[in-house]
Formats: sequence, structure tokens, C-alpha cells
Amino acid sequence: MSTLLTAHEISKAWPSHDLFRRIRIQLSEGDRVGLIGPNGAGKSTLLRILDGADEPDEGEIIRRRGLRVAYVPQDDLFPEGTTPRRAAMEAIAMDGPGDGRVDDATRASIALSKLGFEDVDRPVDVLSGGWRKRLALACGLVRDPDLLLLDEPTNHLDLAGVRWLETFASRSRIAMAFITHDRRFLETVANRIIELSRAYPDGTFEVDGNYTEFVRRKGEHLEAAAAARSSLANAVRRDDAWLKQGIQGRQTRNKSQVRDASDRRAALSDARDRAEADSKSTTIDFTATRRRTRKLVELRGVGTSLGGRRLFSEVDLILSPGMRLGLVGDNGTGKTTLMRVIDGELEADEGTIERAKDLRSVVFSQHRATLNPEDTLQQALCPVGDRIDFRGSTIHVAGWAERFLFHKDQLKTPVARLSGGEQARVLVANLMLQPADVLLLDEPTNDLDIPSLEVLEEALVDFPGAIVLVTHDRFMLDRIATELIGLDGRGGAKSYQTLEQFTRHMAERSTEQTPTTGQDRPRKPAGDSTRGPRRRKLSYKEQREFDGMEDTILEAETEVERLETIANAPETMADHVKSSRAFESLSVAQERVKALYNRWSELEAIQSGDAEQG
Repeated sequence: MSTLLTAHEISKAWPSHDLFRRIRIQLSEGDRVGLIGPNGAGKSTLLRILDGADEPDEGEIIRRRGLRVAYVPQDDLFPEGTTPRRAAMEAIAMDGPGDGRVDDATRASIALSKLGFEDVDRPVDVLSGGWRKRLALACGLVRDPDLLLLDEPTNHLDLAGVRWLETFASRSRIAMAFITHDRRFLETVANRIIELSRAYPDGTFEVDGNYTEFVRRKGEHLEAAAAARSSLANAVRRDDAWLKQGIQGRQTRNKSQVRDASDRRAALSDARDRAEADSKSTTIDFTATRRRTRKLVELRGVGTSLGGRRLFSEVDLILSPGMRLGLVGDNGTGKTTLMRVIDGELEADEGTIERAKDLRSVVFSQHRATLNPEDTLQQALCPVGDRIDFRGSTIHVAGWAERFLFHKDQLKTPVARLSGGEQARVLVANLMLQPADVLLLDEPTNDLDIPSLEVLEEALVDFPGAIVLVTHDRFMLDRIATELIGLDGRGGAKSYQTLEQFTRHMAERSTEQTPTTGQDRPRKPAGDSTRGPRRRKLSYKEQREFDGMEDTILEAETEVERLETIANAPETMADHVKSSRAFESLSVAQERVKALYNRWSELEAIQSGDAEQG
């Protein structure tokens, strides 16, 4: 595979500390690179440097001539009132005029159709977080990149959205580098993983393979590093004994031996610093009330509607100490609403709910509304004074902050300037101070790095009370949840023992309700039409043409993809004649797709009665 981009000896620092120093990364065709590392390691900054949106302090980025790079940031910045069509058109305009083979409007329509958009003129403001994420991805893909850079692409996606993204990323021919803490996504998609951390001598640790292979190889690396430190420590002890022999003894020694001893001491210090950096993790330990009541919350026949739509009904549930319930379903199916009903924040429309006397529940909200962005970190952790009461003892706020990997010099930093992962750690720190019978956790994993996720999982497993968990982190659900309730989006709620069981059931039901050929069909375009007083219906031939249009467009787009593969093949690019013929064929195929979409709009307008009779 040919090299697309090389980061050579690049460094980046903030005024307060270094992010990374003299790291080297190479990205090639066919790469699906998972970029991981602790919060604050500089992963997002590195991705912006690779994109060219930011510059390194030292080193250079070498890009293949003509390389097209598209960067999809963690948070979208769509202006208020924009639409998917307009957003895609503006993304195309970032690269200047195209080659003229396909006009911008058609390129935008094709990209949005492939990602499932039906109404491309609907305001982005009303889209869910998952659909905004799809739109951000469409705006990257419409630029026809050679390299796609994704920052936390699974954030805000529900389980169905994450599975869709996995399928897309696994099948795409575009080279990718993505930041994610979703271990199942890494397992399924990545063919190479790079960890960015000061724990490694070169600043990175790289493994070819998926997440399982990375964990195995990292374990071997850490064992070897520990053995090397032990050997180096023994050598330093021998050096110390030799240096203590006295002045007379040292005068007879070779000066180079003294210098070597000093070098070994410095190397041991560096090795210990790296080991300490690798071992640092958040300390998470939730406080339980140790209530002995068997029934904490009981729901019988509970149902709720929202905006005239039934979310769930006939929910029967008993929460008891030690139970860890996972709520699963697509976005908008009512998971957060059910959690609010369990908590008592929202009244159910039907059914009965009984709660134990003086029940204490603690809520983690994905919206982080409990954090005041204008507060300092110290105020967020300790609103009054500078000492925190925790399990009968007091801890200075600086020491409490260190438990969650904050430096003392960050205490005056406004919450608004903290990263998403840092804000999540503040919320977890606050939860630990509240004794609870029930923990209600709505997307607690967003923005947490993998070491913090592992510590959070351990704390949840050890928590003796009941837990209700909503998360798109399938790895955590598999490990934590003792029972699942799946919401189907049609008012149904059913218990499942495993996430795989729920996923299989939903897939089978979808297949029964919507027969397909095994491929995603293109969506109907939102055609513009002018309403006139005289209307006509589709003729017999036009109706047959309209009925088969989806299959026709699907075949035409498949042909475009086939010709794109041929046109971009190295052997084609190397031959001027073959290249010219390939691009000519590709242009014809793309024009056919454009014409088909236009024809579909015409037939749609006639069928809906919006076309004038000529």
C-alpha cells in the first residue's frame, strides 16, 4: 500500500505542558487506524495537525501530492437554520471548483442518499444527535477524500447507529484514522491501533491488528519494560556500591565508567516516570447506603407517551440491590424517559410505581446540565471552602482533584475550558460524594478514555446497590448489565439476557417488516416542483418506471463505484490511455446517476399531483 501521509518527529505543547514530543506516524492506503490514549494526551490536536487545520511546533507533515483529506470533528458546528443539502454543498465548496463531470448538487444528493437522508431540506436544528453525526460524516465523504479523519465518531450514536457506522467503515475503501474509546468499535473496525502516551519512549505504541491483539501486545511490552527496569535498577545499585568505595578507589576507575553510571541512573529515572504515567488512572468508588431492602423500586404495567407517541407500555420491573439493568434501543425510543420515570422525575401515564422509604438515587446526566460552565474546577468539585467530606473524613480539594487526574494548577480553570473527558470526570467525582441506593447513569462513558472506562466498570461491578445504565458502549453493557430491557420504538418493551439477543431480535423483526435485497436502497429525493392547476397521473409505462427506479439507481450507483475502483487503481493511473478511458466511462456513469435522480424527481412530482399537465 502506498503512503498517503507521514508525520515526522512532530511536537506540540501548550503553555502549561507538552502534549507530545517528536512522534512519528505513517498513514497508508487501506489503513483503518484507531488512535487511542489517555485524556489530555493530544489526540484531537494530532488529528487537526494531520488534517492541516493546526501546525506542529516542530517536525513536518509530508503528504502525497494531490492528497484529499477530510476531517470530521467530535462536535459539529452546523449554523442555525441550515439543511443537510446546504451543509453538503458548503462542504463541497471548501475544495473549490470540481472537475465538471458531476455538478455539486448531484454530488450532495448522492452522498446524503447513501447515508440514509430522505428529507434533505429539513432544518438541521431538529435532527437528533445521531443524524447530525451522519450529516457530519456525509459532509466529509462528499469531498471524495483519500483519507478520512474522525474524532469520536460513535459519540451521540445509538446502538443501531454505531453498528451502521461499523459496517460502513469496515467496507469503505477510504483510508481512515479515528479517535475512539469504543473498544468494540476498535475490535471490529481497526486494522492498526496507535496509542499516544508519554508512557512510551517514542511517545506512541503501535500494533497491527484489532483491539484484542493490541491488548495482548501491550501486555507483553509492559512485562518487557518491567523486566528492563528491574535489570537497570540492579545495575544502578551496583553503580552506587562502586561509587561508595571512596575517593581513592574512584580515582583508579575509568572516567567513562562514571559517566555510564550517571547515564544508567538517568535512564532508570525516565523509565520509572514512564511507568508511573502508564499506571495513572482515575480513582472511582461509589458510596452505597448499604440498605438491606430487597425491593428498591417496583414498576407494574408502566407506560408513557411523549408528544402523542407511545414510547413504552406494560413495563414490569423490580430493582433490587446488586441488580445492574441496561436500557437499550435506538435514539428516541424512550430510554432516558424510562430512567426519569424510575427516578420519579417524570410521572408515568399508566401503571404503578412503588419506591422504598427514603430511597436515595443519584443521577448522571449525559447533558451535564449540573455543571456551571462559568465555575472554576475547584468550585465544581468543592462549592464551599477547600475541603471535601468523603466517607467520614475530609480531603483537600487539591488532593481530591488529583484522584481524578487533575493538576493543582488546573483548579482555577473554568469548566467551559475543560475537555469533554475532564468534564465527565468532574461529574463522576461529584457522584461519589452522594450515598445512593440506586445509580441512574445516562451515557456516563462519553469522552472517558479507556483506562477511566475500565476503572468505572470495576466500580460499577463492586457497587452493592442497584444500577440503571444507558450507554452505547457495548463492551461495558456486556460486562456490567445483569439484565436488559429493550425498547423497540413502537411502544414495546421486553426483557433480554444479552445485548446479542436484543440485536438479533431487532434485526429479525426489521427483516420481516422491510424485505430487502441485502443492500441499502437509495432514499427518495426531495424533488422541487411547481404546483399548477392542471394535474395528471402516471401512465402505465411511467408507473412501471417509477416502481423500478430504486433498483435502477442502485444498479447505476454500483456501476459508478466499480468504475471508481478501476479509475483509481495504480495500474490505471500509471497508464495515460487507460486513465483517460476510465475517467470517460466514469463520467458517463455519473451523468446517468444524475439523470436518474432528476427523472425520479419528475415522476415523484407527477405521482403526488404536483406536476402540470403539458
